[in-house]
Amino acid sequence: MNEWYESQNHHSTNLRKFLHERIETADPLRKVTSEEAKRLAKLEDIATRLKRGENVQKSL
Repeated sequence: MNEWYESQNHHSTNLRKFLHERIETADPLRKVTSEEAKRLAKLEDIATRLKRGENVQKSL
């Protein structure tokens, strides 16, 4: 089970790296805003919960 967890954790790291590289290639001088960083963190949290099989709902 530990191997499974590590592989799942690796996917979220890859997502962050992919998005960061994509932003840099689009405009190398552009920096990620705090709003974008918050949004990315929330998306990664949702992805982690879904991988665990938890229910994810939009909170109001």
